Parts: sequence; C-alpha cells; structure tokens
Amino acid sequence: MQKLRDYIEWQVFGVCTRIGEVMGISTATIRKYFIYVSCFTFGSPVIVYFVLAFWMNLKKYILQGKRNPLRYH
Repeated sequence: MQKLRDYIEWQVFGVCTRIGEVMGISTATIRKYFIYVSCFTFGSPVIVYFVLAFWMNLKKYILQGKRNPLRYH
C-alpha cells in the first residue's frame, strides 16, 4: 500500500501537492477534502482537477522551452 501511495504522490499530476505548498496546508488534508467534495457533488471537482493539471503541465513545458538554448538558434 505504501508503494502505491508513493507512486500516486510523486507520479500523478501534483495538483494537490502544489496547492498544499502554496496555501501551507497538508497535502493529505487537501486530498481528503477533494475526495469528500467529489462524493457530494457527483465528481464535478474532477473536471477542475484535470484543468489545473493541464494548466500546470502547460506552464512547465513553456518554461522548459524558454530555458532551452538550442531552441533559439
């Protein structure tokens, strides 16, 4: 079970981790509330989660492109 938890925390999108870092809240607490809210609202926060994940990955790729010196030659 610990291996699965480590995989999810390090390999999945990292939205809850990033929100926890910015707000100063435990990542486990954010995940717990996300699960509760998803159950009560029939999964609609999952859409918000995927939008945030897409935005974070897009931002990461744009920043990596700006740092790549070979791209501008």
